[in-house]
Amino acid sequence: MIVTIVMLLMTAAAIVVSGLKPTFHAESRLIIHTPLATKLGTEESGRSDPLDATSETERLLSRSIAERVIRDLRLDDWPEFNPALQETSLIDRIRGMLRGWVDREKPSSPIRNSIEPIIPKYYKALRVWRDGQGDVIQIGFDASDPELAAAVPNRLISIYLEERKDSLRGRLDAAEEWILLRIDEQKRRAKAARDAADDYQKIMDVVSNDDDQVEQIKSIMELSERQAKIEQSRVEARATISMLEAADDPSLALQNMVIPDSIAAMQRELRAQEQDLERLLETYGNTAEAVVDMRAKILKSRTDLGLAVDRYLKSIRAKLAALDHEDDALRSALAAAHEKRTRSALAQTELARLQRMAEKEQTALDKLDEQRRGLAAQAMLPGAELEVLSPAAVPLAPQGRGRLFYLVGALLASISIAVTAAFVVEMLDKSVRSFDQMAGMSRIVPAGFIPRLKWKDRRDPSMLFGPIQVGMFDEAIRSVMTSLKQSNGGKLPNSIVVTSAHSGEGKSLVARSLAIDLAADGIPVLLVDGDLRRGNLDSFFNSELKQGFNEFLCGQAGIRDIIHHHPSGIDFIPAGNASLHRFARLTDAADIIARAASMGQIVIFDSAPVLASADTMYLTALAERTLVVVRWGKTSRRAVEFCLHQLKSTRAEIAVAINNVVPNKHAKYNFSDSELFVKSLRKYHEFT
Repeated sequence: MIVTIVMLLMTAAAIVVSGLKPTFHAESRLIIHTPLATKLGTEESGRSDPLDATSETERLLSRSIAERVIRDLRLDDWPEFNPALQETSLIDRIRGMLRGWVDREKPSSPIRNSIEPIIPKYYKALRVWRDGQGDVIQIGFDASDPELAAAVPNRLISIYLEERKDSLRGRLDAAEEWILLRIDEQKRRAKAARDAADDYQKIMDVVSNDDDQVEQIKSIMELSERQAKIEQSRVEARATISMLEAADDPSLALQNMVIPDSIAAMQRELRAQEQDLERLLETYGNTAEAVVDMRAKILKSRTDLGLAVDRYLKSIRAKLAALDHEDDALRSALAAAHEKRTRSALAQTELARLQRMAEKEQTALDKLDEQRRGLAAQAMLPGAELEVLSPAAVPLAPQGRGRLFYLVGALLASISIAVTAAFVVEMLDKSVRSFDQMAGMSRIVPAGFIPRLKWKDRRDPSMLFGPIQVGMFDEAIRSVMTSLKQSNGGKLPNSIVVTSAHSGEGKSLVARSLAIDLAADGIPVLLVDGDLRRGNLDSFFNSELKQGFNEFLCGQAGIRDIIHHHPSGIDFIPAGNASLHRFARLTDAADIIARAASMGQIVIFDSAPVLASADTMYLTALAERTLVVVRWGKTSRRAVEFCLHQLKSTRAEIAVAINNVVPNKHAKYNFSDSELFVKSLRKYHEFT
């Protein structure tokens, strides 16, 4: 079985391996660099997205690149990629036929010039992957042609670089067009802001000179200082007027204030006259002429001083009125100056706001122009930040192992499968191969092993009846007879029933072999074909008798009429007419046993299988010993157990012989009785 399975599997493997076509594999490698703008530290580096290995891997697998590669390299002309050019295999035809039975709709044949069926084949042969977590991308392609395997990765990279360059160029052009529109719009906005600031400055007469602004502030400060001085003068004038108007003696009031020199001289002269009057009064008395004259002078001086004070008071009042008028004028001028300054400040604020807006719009314009210059600089950089580390080279040898490697692998796998299958079969095998397997069965006596005879030897009487017997087979029959003799108290039993559980287990061969062995030893033996329905021993002995065991049991013939005397010394009784078995009286078989015993013969019954006919149980009840034949590797242990159960009424123990043993196979098992068929013993029985 192992050899058969190995041969079948190796035949299939050889067909598959011989149909394998060599496949060539070519690879190219790319690396992603850090963007150049990032290395230079320009402001545009924040806007330029660096290449990502994962996204670029997907870009290399895009449909547009695949279609261009297929068209440029004419992959539709290669049968391995175009199903329309492939010959339909036997398996595909069978599969299509089976599919046709299920689906009545006829499948459409592949279109010759269609690219759709080529796309899956292309992607199946293509492999794009990253080398670990780095930025290296590997591109591999499998093809039956080595030049094609190298051309696909190289062409794919060139198309990818072209498409990326065109894509980047298109993006830059679109961005430049958009930013130019923004620049034009921003220029108009900046010009409008500047014009608005200039117009406002002209309309509002906003002074933008710092000197003019200082003059305005200086004028306001001077007016404020002048107003403070006038206010102080007014306060002093009002105080003087109040003191002069409140005093009864103006001369006394003038002592504590600043007065004109003329009034001060008149006041000093009045005080000198008053002192002279006091001295005169002390000298001459109150009525002296000098005193009277001095008093007249003092009165006149006071009158003149009062008139002078009145004139001074009037001048102070006039000065106060002038100060009030000047103060009103100063207030008006100061209010006008403040209002002008306020208007100028508001105008300056608004002008500054407009100028800031103009500057902001100009700054935005400058940034847009800077972006435009950055785009122009990016346009001068390479379209892709990739470097081809190694282009795909034409492979010199096909990918994978050679056919011999696959054949050796298939051989090892076939042997493994075959050994496993044999092991499983052996594990599932429930047949009898050794007496060790029947150790638990009661009432059995191991009678020995009977090796297998060649088919020609089984049917050739000269091999059995001739002078030279088959060595190991003859020894096995003698061992069975010895076992029967030992189990019978050391003497040969006068009657033996040879039976089996099923038909085809070799009981007839064993029965006639036992008879031949006894006859060869000069022991009288009577062999009875006890299988009333299917007995065929007569074909071996050629007795040519018309009547047999069936006729005797039915009372239609006597014992002498059914016995055939064979030249070998064996008396033989055939089965007779099988149609009479329903009328047979098996109890009459005891007469045959008794007659044989009286003549010193040993009776051997070749009976029917126990599980096929109840006649065998009658015969085993009459006979002295029972021999059950079990076929090696075929009869199941369950059948043997059931057969012994059926024969439980047998008076003695039941002998069991294992027939049709394959010596070289039995010797490989680990049974205790496997030593009977070791190689040295098999050689011992071989004849040269």
